[in-house]
Amino acid sequence: MAKKVKLKTAKSKESVSAFVNGIEDEQLKKDCKILLKLFKDTTGLKPKMWGSSIIGFGEYTYYRSNGDEGQFMATGFSPRKSGPTLYIMPGYSNYKALLPKIGPHKLGKSCLYLKNLDDVDLSVIKKLITRGLKDLSKKHETTF
Repeated sequence: MAKKVKLKTAKSKESVSAFVNGIEDEQLKKDCKILLKLFKDTTGLKPKMWGSSIIGFGEYTYYRSNGDEGQFMATGFSPRKSGPTLYIMPGYSNYKALLPKIGPHKLGKSCLYLKNLDDVDLSVIKKLITRGLKDLSKKHETTF
């Protein structure tokens, strides 16, 4: 029988707006307010805090190779000292055609690191969010 995994970065009942309004760096706060609206408008979902610093939208169930299962956000972002980090849970490997159109960024497996939103094409971010959710729902049980 599958064991439910409890992650350190779990969904909480903390206030998303209080979290965003509490960001001290004014540029980062401005960028997060823009991203919050973009993610809300794109997903049609209510944001939830995941852990102490990630704003997530939707959820999906994943299964480890040993059969254990867990829940995690389907997409989201986090304000980091270096700038906003965006999470597309299927990762970015299938989106190579879109990535050069974003603007300045660095990549991790499921993380897109931005310095700020000044030179970023938000319409491309919107496409990444939409495609990421669609691709995630093909392979995982999702709740949107």
